[in-house]
Amino acid sequence: MNDLSDYRKSYDKSELLESNIPEDPINLFNRWFHEVEDHGGDSEVNAMTLSTIGLDGFPRARVVLLKKFSEEGFIFYTNYNSEKGKAILENDKVCLSFFWHTMERQVIIKGVATKTSEMISDNYFDSRPDGSKLGAIASNQSEVVSSREVLETTLLKLEKEFSNTPISRPEYWGGFIVSPSEVEFWQGRPNRLHDRIRYIFQNDQSWKIDRLAP
Repeated sequence: MNDLSDYRKSYDKSELLESNIPEDPINLFNRWFHEVEDHGGDSEVNAMTLSTIGLDGFPRARVVLLKKFSEEGFIFYTNYNSEKGKAILENDKVCLSFFWHTMERQVIIKGVATKTSEMISDNYFDSRPDGSKLGAIASNQSEVVSSREVLETTLLKLEKEFSNTPISRPEYWGGFIVSPSEVEFWQGRPNRLHDRIRYIFQNDQSWKIDRLAP
């Protein structure tokens, strides 16, 4: 057995106090996101863990990339026929989490995921490099594939097929927007007395703010 008991770290880079937070969690998320971005060290600040309940009833988590956020929610893109796509279409309750180790921060977001409009999906797909567009078409995401060569051969065929043709978004590929119902901000603090501030969305469109014990 690998004993990791001695893996210890003291968290002392910042604090999260009620006297210095906005009423809206999106504003705080925006502040934290850009502080981490400006601080450097996290090569993909927009990398987040997406957790879903699979068709087999088990939770499953994987890292995806956040592509846009606003008061409406958090947007990422995927193949709707993938494992995560099918899971979300069956059970739209999901969780997003960010871990920014350089700033000793986490953000955990609970919410409901729905498909973005076709226009939003089209606009983002059109902004992608041609290689990424063709990769989305070449891969039957989450399906069993016999070898790497199958994927590369398919991509080569598509490159020839679309060499002089615009590449349109396939209907099975697009965005999801996660509308948050709960957002928790976690700031590492000394002696494991971490700061945890939770926002819960209320029926009157306001956010209830609580401090949680670490």
